[in-house]
Amino acid sequence: MSDANALDALIQALRRLPGVGVKSASRMAFHLLQHDRDGARTLSRALHEATGRIRHCALCHTFTEAEVCRTCLDAQRDTSKLCVVETPADQSAVERTAAFKGLYFVLMGKLSPLDGIGPKEIGLQKLFDRATDGAVREVILATNFTAEGEATAHVIGEALRLRGLQVTRLARGVPAGSELEYVDLGTIAHALVDRR
Repeated sequence: MSDANALDALIQALRRLPGVGVKSASRMAFHLLQHDRDGARTLSRALHEATGRIRHCALCHTFTEAEVCRTCLDAQRDTSKLCVVETPADQSAVERTAAFKGLYFVLMGKLSPLDGIGPKEIGLQKLFDRATDGAVREVILATNFTAEGEATAHVIGEALRLRGLQVTRLARGVPAGSELEYVDLGTIAHALVDRR
């Protein structure tokens, strides 16, 4: 591989990251090669280790190095509550609030028929098996408030209600500290409908 090909390959690899275009990828590549070769080697080793060791939890489908993640093994968690999220990043965000002490199921995506992502691709049968294990009483749908996230929540909610489970959806409304005149109209409308 020639020098130009190696550099181009690095730039193309960096472009695979979300939100990284040609200019940003080029800047990163040149920075790593010119100013931080040790950082580049560390990044390479970390990526190699992570891709070789991290897999999906057998129960909740999040990322873990073990067969079952620490959250699923935590005896202090409330096994009657199951929070459904789209990604491990979403799970991490919910965990950082310290407001939820139940268990999770990570879909690793959302329904998107136009992209060929259906119930099988996001593991809905595995979710249904987990939710109907006898311990779960409430399923909290914490998918994103996008069109696909809403559709995913609707499909899951209807299927779980038919199985006799209590299904709730994350509330949405006006963010704390915001001024109404700057909040989008859809958010204000949902906050009015979902008021308590």
